[in-house]
Amino acid sequence: MAQSSKPAAVPAPASDVVSFIINGEPRELSLDPRQSLLDVLRERLDLTGTKKGCNQGACGACTILVNGKRILACLTLASMYSGARIETIEGLEKDGELHPLQRAFIEHDGLQCGFCTSGQIMSGLGCISEGHASSPQEIQYWMSGNICRCGAYPGIVAAVADAARRT
Repeated sequence: MAQSSKPAAVPAPASDVVSFIINGEPRELSLDPRQSLLDVLRERLDLTGTKKGCNQGACGACTILVNGKRILACLTLASMYSGARIETIEGLEKDGELHPLQRAFIEHDGLQCGFCTSGQIMSGLGCISEGHASSPQEIQYWMSGNICRCGAYPGIVAAVADAARRT
């Protein structure tokens, strides 16, 4: 008679305690060190404006700002950024007023289905703050990591250029 073998129990991963300042608010979490920053934002903090597109770093839907620099949250381990200042799309509106780039996206029809919009806006903010918004060609080049399946690129570029002039 063959013996039945049970798979060996896999120990639970150790938890890391991390702290962030997310959209201006301090947060402290105990989390699995293997969790991506995207999954922590969406699943643990209910900040679902940052989208999970390809989950491979190819589409840019998960673009956020960490310490003022744009990153792809799906490729980033949350535990690597303890102490960081994180900005997501939810943190842009202040006192009921949209950020100038959010307003520009509306004015220039820079969104269609809306799925890529939060990543496009966060990438656009990075593009502007990095000084890469002086011409449509420069904006296109520096935002080339963000994919829009609807083809709203002309409106997106116009919105980033407009917001760069306003800020």
